[in-house]
Amino acid sequence: MDREVQFIGQSGAFLDAVERASRAAPMRRPVLVIGERGTGKELIAERLHRLSTRWQEPLVTMNCAALPETLIEAELFGHEAGAFTGATRSRVGRFEEADRGTLFLDELGTLSMGAQERLLRAVEYGEVTRIGSSKPVRVDVRIVAATNEDLPRMAEQGRFRADLLDRLSFEVITLPPLRVREGDIAVLADYFGRRMAAELHWDAWPGFAPQTQRAMEEYPWPGNVRELRNAVERAVYRWDDWSTPIAHVQFDPFESPWKPAASTRTDTAESESAPTPRSAGPHDFDGVSDLRAAVDAHERAIIEHHLGRNRYNQRQTAKALGLTYDQLRHCMKKHGLMERG
Repeated sequence: MDREVQFIGQSGAFLDAVERASRAAPMRRPVLVIGERGTGKELIAERLHRLSTRWQEPLVTMNCAALPETLIEAELFGHEAGAFTGATRSRVGRFEEADRGTLFLDELGTLSMGAQERLLRAVEYGEVTRIGSSKPVRVDVRIVAATNEDLPRMAEQGRFRADLLDRLSFEVITLPPLRVREGDIAVLADYFGRRMAAELHWDAWPGFAPQTQRAMEEYPWPGNVRELRNAVERAVYRWDDWSTPIAHVQFDPFESPWKPAASTRTDTAESESAPTPRSAGPHDFDGVSDLRAAVDAHERAIIEHHLGRNRYNQRQTAKALGLTYDQLRHCMKKHGLMERG
């Protein structure tokens, strides 16, 4: 598989999901892929197709959330000329395009009830009827669908057809979020970092500084692998000196002291949201048994973070922390950071 669809990871949870996909690939049955955004649902769908007997046939992808409800059925099943306003000629739908191959339906949970009913018939009987036609067309399509929704709960609430869910869930592959993939953050960060360094024609790969590695391990990654890739590539291209380890990564690209306030705020709300000194987030205070060591470790982490953010410019770092240059130098000496600085 080419470089854009490689599976990178070593955690048991991740490898189990990939192995399940490999076992299901040769089957002709439908597969549901469940996972948070950025966990690689489309990569699993491609793996299911490439390892199947249909690998030489089309893999057709349709994002069900990208189209208005009025057009979804026409996209899926096609239409005849004059079937509705603007339909000047006949058009085949995604099912006919994917005949003898695989149809990947992304964001399945956004399908309307009407589209679900017609999809159920296509899955059950292997035939589709174009809008504006009364003649069904036989198709041989393997369905792979993906969503980040809780489909069983939606079915209980009447928002998703339970009979369609039964027919699509021959196999269900649930992808683990990045935050539970033990050891994979470091592996993925190194992989994406090396790729970006090669793209920038760096002479060598310096790796990440220890505090940067810790920050990436502790971050929850709500956007999973996609968010990690963006953060790593952004950190690499912003780093000026390829001979020293990358010492800063910005998780939120919108973070800025000049971020504009929302225009709908009232004067009172603006006054209440006036900038205040930033403090650290919550910590496990129950686990602190040595106050002095805990305070020192926290102070060192703050200094390392701001040194990396300011590319080890000590005067800018001191200004950012509200310290004098001499005070910062004293703290760096205290924590053994002088050599790196």
